[in-house]
Amino acid sequence: MQNWLFDIRSRTFFFLVLSFLVLVYFAVAKTVFSFDTSFENYLQTISGNASVDLTMQVFSELGWVLYPIFVSIILFIIRKTRRLGLILLLSLLVGSMAAAYMRCYTDYEKPDLQFLGMNLSIKSGADLGVPCKIDGTFPAGYTVRTTIFAFIISYALSRRFPHGCYLIWLYPILVSMSRLYLLQEYPTTIIAGVIFGVLVANTVSKKLQLDVIFDRSKT
Repeated sequence: MQNWLFDIRSRTFFFLVLSFLVLVYFAVAKTVFSFDTSFENYLQTISGNASVDLTMQVFSELGWVLYPIFVSIILFIIRKTRRLGLILLLSLLVGSMAAAYMRCYTDYEKPDLQFLGMNLSIKSGADLGVPCKIDGTFPAGYTVRTTIFAFIISYALSRRFPHGCYLIWLYPILVSMSRLYLLQEYPTTIIAGVIFGVLVANTVSKKLQLDVIFDRSKT
């Protein structure tokens, strides 16, 4: 399928890598930290609508690590979607672990502002992490995983639903917006999460030949 969203060319891939490295530099040097904190300070002032607060927390919960992994395991168990499930599972594991280590060593800590809106009675599940003293947030783990999920699943649906497959991208968009609203991420870490998720999904998909899922003789 000749679509830039699913077939990242060398120049685009290089641009994404370069953009991500620039964001890493900004994060380590704290170049955009003042902008990020100002943005979060503004978001703190607009919370308080019970319906919006609870909706955003539900969206955030949908980005928990086990949900996309659970879907990938189901796809792997089914014979017709085994390759798709394997590629999705490996991409999620690689992306989550790599993001966890980067969050540890980029020293870009999570916002320390208190969310002033209404809270759900349930608690969020633990995210993937590494043993370090920094509660880092660069890149945003929830955004990395949901972007990987949307990238691979939308490609898998692109032949049967050439236009409808784009709707799956509402998943990372809504999860990322909710993480910002709940003061769990910064704009910079969200952008970095999207770019890193696309890079991981594209790399693993090409290495393991995701396009083979459309060839029935090889699946």
